[in-house]
Amino acid sequence: MHHEEQAQPSDLMRTWERLIQPDQVPGPVLDVACGDGRNGIHAARLGLSVICCDRSRTALRKAKLASRGQDVRIRLWWTDLEKAHRRPLPEKAFGAVLIFRYLHRPLIPEVHRAIRPGGCIVYETFTVEQTTFGPPCNPDHLLKPGELGEWFRDWQVLHRFEGRLTDPDRAMAQIVARKPAA
Repeated sequence: MHHEEQAQPSDLMRTWERLIQPDQVPGPVLDVACGDGRNGIHAARLGLSVICCDRSRTALRKAKLASRGQDVRIRLWWTDLEKAHRRPLPEKAFGAVLIFRYLHRPLIPEVHRAIRPGGCIVYETFTVEQTTFGPPCNPDHLLKPGELGEWFRDWQVLHRFEGRLTDPDRAMAQIVARKPAA
């Protein structure tokens, strides 16, 4: 994969970047399971304070290098959010949380608590229909029909999608939602 391709944020991130602006987001942005950091780096290019989180030191190194290549600053947080018996995310700490291609169901209540009132979630990951197209195939990593929307049903949903995307073919669910201010 070419460096330019790696640096491109997801289509969902580009489409909803108007929501992820410094005057719209009440605090730093957390990019969960950031991988190469492309979505967090995009948020940083918009002028936001960004924390890229991953359990892979290699991924975090790639994100740091990519951010330097785009002349933006990100903070790195090396942690395993799936460790049992602890609260992995600080309460009301983030103005937005970005989650792409990652699912750990026990983390969802933590995400709810971690986002400040008026903050938002931008979430996209695979559904159970993904097995038609290829990996991932582990049901623990695939959303059930309507599951993502149900998690954020009490929020102001700005965008919701569940179905097939192309180039490459994949089965995804997406949500962009704002946490109630009060």
